Amino acid sequence: MQPGGIASPALVSFCVYNPGFGPREGEEHKKILYYFPSEVNIDDKIRSVGLCEAIVQFTRTFCTEEPAQALHTQTNRQLFLEAEENFWMVMVVSNPTLEKQEKDGPRTREYQEEELLDNVYKAVLQQSYSMYKLFKGTFETALAAGGVETLKRRLHEFFSRYLPTLRLAQCDLLDALGGITFFPLDKMTYLKVQSFVNRVEAALSAVSCTAFLYHEQLVWSGLEQEDMRILYKYLTTSLFPSTVEAELAGKESPIRSGSPTNLQHYGRFLLGPSSLAEPGGSVRVPRIFVTTNTAPQELHLIVYKALSAAVCFMVDASVDLTIDYFRELDRLVGPQLTLLASDIAEQFTVNRRAATDKEPQFKFIYFNRMNLAEKTTLHGRRAAHAMAPANAPPELMRILGDVHGDFTRASEDEEVVVKAMSDYWVVGKKSDQRELYIILNQKNANLIEVNEEVKKLSVTHFSNIFFLD
Repeated sequence: MQPGGIASPALVSFCVYNPGFGPREGEEHKKILYYFPSEVNIDDKIRSVGLCEAIVQFTRTFCTEEPAQALHTQTNRQLFLEAEENFWMVMVVSNPTLEKQEKDGPRTREYQEEELLDNVYKAVLQQSYSMYKLFKGTFETALAAGGVETLKRRLHEFFSRYLPTLRLAQCDLLDALGGITFFPLDKMTYLKVQSFVNRVEAALSAVSCTAFLYHEQLVWSGLEQEDMRILYKYLTTSLFPSTVEAELAGKESPIRSGSPTNLQHYGRFLLGPSSLAEPGGSVRVPRIFVTTNTAPQELHLIVYKALSAAVCFMVDASVDLTIDYFRELDRLVGPQLTLLASDIAEQFTVNRRAATDKEPQFKFIYFNRMNLAEKTTLHGRRAAHAMAPANAPPELMRILGDVHGDFTRASEDEEVVVKAMSDYWVVGKKSDQRELYIILNQKNANLIEVNEEVKKLSVTHFSNIFFLD
């Protein structure tokens, strides 16, 4: 319970089940492949999953393609996803509550039933499956590899660690969009990055594809768009934040010799061996499942960092990653990446100074669905606590989510203007796969004045984007 008697949304339960695995009476427990919290007794698990089945079957009467989306109750919001054919994932989130003290009476709890947005938390559920698929493959892959027990083991291994990382109280429109923040580079520097990637891939033939990031923003990717979207989410909300504390404490790898030519560098592995000097040291290299040339492929994920530049090397899973392989990668990549990161740092300083000088006095979110590009002034930079909470009132974030929901259902370009109770104005524009959301603090303005202000802002800050007149 937060100060002021407000309780934030929290995960109540999460399950994965297949109704075809326990068709006969007395075998209902076989349907349940994973259930959180695990301490719930089996009878309650069976009743919960049975209710989910009943809801899906009932709603299938009205919509056969996507029978169940969400169920609203006074206390909870229940989200449904058929991740694969006949494999259902269900997430239950508690509604936020407000505790009130009645005059000369007891405390009462008021459920804020409309504060949760289906499109936001449905996206969180979809992301949970996508993250599982990235690191464990599909449910069908696990069944083919070792049957139901293998699938149950993989589900437990992944979700027992993943679910505690969900920050449901901070979820908002950005979770529904699932975009990628790109780092802008001039043509010459971008060509240097591309040349670096080409040289490394030519020298290390086992590298299937590469992704290059600077300051936790994407510069280059050889992955399919959807795979890069979920890998980017993992990097910026899990892997990179876990290394921030060590960097802030001054534990960045010291400069060291990288080759016989005595080139020095600051390179180190974020995913790889803990030490190149100790052959028996720990090696942390997860496997991921991505789509390359339209076919699924299993790859090792190696992440190497120098200064503020990080490179993801995805190596064929059949390759034996010996300590000598990592030493060769370190010798080849370390000096080059250190120099390249230094070159980009100069441009980063110039860009940051220019951005500060031109920082708009309004808050906005921009999203391009074609390349998943995202830009926002509503959240701080991703750091030790992943993305900082939105610097806008919850009421406005909920309106933004509602507007996005309208855009999702609309097939044509659209513009929405909303006056909030707090005297803020919220404007949403959708045009040609691009979406722009603006929050204006224009207390005494009318609709015409707000419309004119948005037109000016669009010309000044988004002149390369075509919107409705």
